[in-house]
Amino acid sequence: MQVGIVSDTHDNTGLVEAAVETFTEAGVETVIHCGDFVAPFSATPFDGDWTFYAVRGNNDGEWALESTVDGFGTYLGEMGELTLDGAEFAVYHGTSGAIVDALVECGTYDYVCHGHTHEAGSEEYEGTVRINPGGIAIPPAPEPFSVATLDTASGDLTFHELG
Repeated sequence: MQVGIVSDTHDNTGLVEAAVETFTEAGVETVIHCGDFVAPFSATPFDGDWTFYAVRGNNDGEWALESTVDGFGTYLGEMGELTLDGAEFAVYHGTSGAIVDALVECGTYDYVCHGHTHEAGSEEYEGTVRINPGGIAIPPAPEPFSVATLDTASGDLTFHELG
């Protein structure tokens, strides 16, 4: 299964559209948004031909975001657990680094997806892969916006720079 992972889009409609296009071209079947849409209009472009999951980010202040996402996907609240193609996922925005570390170190999940730092990257710890797809380029993370795609069958993880 191809999974698209995105975070910290912060109402940037151009980057949201680029993420959607990238996921469509990659044949993504499920999209995970790790929070910080900011406003509900930033979520609606993700209404596509895939299963969609999202968590709340620290900048997601509009309560209408939950009902907007639930109109076409699943809003998981502050943190969510998913089983996709037999792989166990934890999804959390990443506001607390200690919570991200605990999710990775607990050994329950194959993948821990988070954002918040706007810095794309991944690392493996005792069989758990932490994935941060990146976010809009804001200091101290000046890199271009990126998203990630994960092939759950092979474990192949690809980062796609979009901006």
